[in-house]
Amino acid sequence: MTGTVLITGATAGIGAAAARRFASAGWKVIATGRRQERLERLVGEIGADKVHACAFDMRDDAAIDAAISALPQNFRDIDVLINNAGLALGTGPAQESDLSQWRQMIDTNITGLVTITHRLLPILIARKGAILNISSTAATYPYRGGNTYGGTKAFVSQFSLGLRSDLHGTGVRVTSIEPGMVETEFTVVRTGGDQAASDALYGGADPMTAEDIAETLHWVATQPAHLNVNRIELMPVSQSFAGFQVVRAN
Repeated sequence: MTGTVLITGATAGIGAAAARRFASAGWKVIATGRRQERLERLVGEIGADKVHACAFDMRDDAAIDAAISALPQNFRDIDVLINNAGLALGTGPAQESDLSQWRQMIDTNITGLVTITHRLLPILIARKGAILNISSTAATYPYRGGNTYGGTKAFVSQFSLGLRSDLHGTGVRVTSIEPGMVETEFTVVRTGGDQAASDALYGGADPMTAEDIAETLHWVATQPAHLNVNRIELMPVSQSFAGFQVVRAN
């Protein structure tokens, strides 16, 4: 099975790995992201016949609409939407957090995701396509400093269930992909460019890779049309569930 897939956040990490995986299997790929130069490198690597790049910020509604409206004819029949674009900012507790970072996470992880999904629903319904939303184990398991990021991913998971219910009878499949620890630029971005913090987090943990998640995305997208994978939660073997926190009186 092949077709056309639109992948948001394709400039690095899971999105870039997914673009490579789908293109290698014969799919046409629409790769979106903020960083034009990275998208151009991806096109150069894979080929302009296989990848069409759209540079825009997920927080810019008009840019999303313009990019989709301007798609070349041979990239217009979108069969799969992979909502991968998203970020975490800050690691501190809620009471020490920067409100502007909270808003940026909400605008990107939630508002941008629902905007592009809404824009593509008519196409996906006509094509009996699929929507694959990248959520996180943070949607289910809270941790210190996760606050708004975890909340945005809980929205993504619940939104996926709601879409699945609303799209009943259309033939459109919807899946929430919920990874745990994956070594990408995620922590570097979260910490404002602190590579040492990223190295400390992933060091010795044998985390999942972007390619692991890309393989999962491709597997879900290529299941038979009558089969829907509602939700997949993935963790590296080295990661499991933390205990409850307890504060004790002095």
